Amino acid sequence: MTRLDKFLWAARFFKTRALSVAAIEAGRVSVNGERAKPAKAVKPGDALLIRRPPFEQAVIVRALSEQRGSAAIAATLYEETAESKARREALVAELRAAPAPVFTGRPTKKSRRDYEKWLHGQDDE
Repeated sequence: MTRLDKFLWAARFFKTRALSVAAIEAGRVSVNGERAKPAKAVKPGDALLIRRPPFEQAVIVRALSEQRGSAAIAATLYEETAESKARREALVAELRAAPAPVFTGRPTKKSRRDYEKWLHGQDDE
């Protein structure tokens, strides 16, 4: 059995253990449908739901590792469900099809002041 935060780090869902702990404490990771703590013991067969906005991955733990290895090794530690993979690929296609945001450059003094008025709820007019 391995700690949840170590598994997420070893399986390369997060770059550091600190980031995996932060995600777990924020409620973005659940084990077998329940919210978990970083020290939760994970074993093969457990179902994890990992939310990294805008993506959500449902995976099944296949193997455990105490250390972080290459991406090829990390990919053998879990298996993503078919529904999760389909949802993720559909979202990627949708995001690629969306138009790129248009930036017209630096805001003018007037547009910045208008934005600040709107932001703080002041209506002097």
